[in-house]
Amino acid sequence: MGYETKSTLDTERSTAPGTGTTTKSCSMTQVVLRFVLFAATLTSIVVMVTSKQTKNIFLPGTPIRIPAAEFTNSPALIYFVVALSVACFYSIVSTFVTVSAFKKHSCSAVLLLNLAIMDAVMVGIVASATGAGGGVAYLGLKGNKEVRWGKICHIYDKFCRHVGGAIAVSLFASVVLLLLSIISVLSLYKKIR
Repeated sequence: MGYETKSTLDTERSTAPGTGTTTKSCSMTQVVLRFVLFAATLTSIVVMVTSKQTKNIFLPGTPIRIPAAEFTNSPALIYFVVALSVACFYSIVSTFVTVSAFKKHSCSAVLLLNLAIMDAVMVGIVASATGAGGGVAYLGLKGNKEVRWGKICHIYDKFCRHVGGAIAVSLFASVVLLLLSIISVLSLYKKIR
């Protein structure tokens, strides 16, 4: 009467890996993750760059201004900002490349290979920058008694909160890049299989 039956073979074909539906969902996931990566890296950069704090110590008679705490005082934090700037720029370029390739419905294996390689490189860059920044932040928070480096976060509390926030967002960006790297490799695998 009005019943429409679908064969098992048709159902298997529509959900099989490598079909258009899977590729579209994978591409949309990549576009969304690349946009999230852009937002995370940009947020982390802005928070780190705006982390300057100056303190005054008041002694009887005259105020003494101690040096300002800012990210440019540490080579590790400078590397952090530069590395995340590179990742931010990469996220913009790779988002446009991914969108244009999937709009044309012609995502070549070479493009997928390049995305997979660059995603893996960016994971390394962002993870190393996060580790370097995290090491400096930990020293600022806890100090190091063996070499007599005092902690500074009790003096520069706003600066330390900014650095900690930037590193937390950068860690999130590292996870997003790792997911993108996995998705890129899986997309390449499906393409060449």
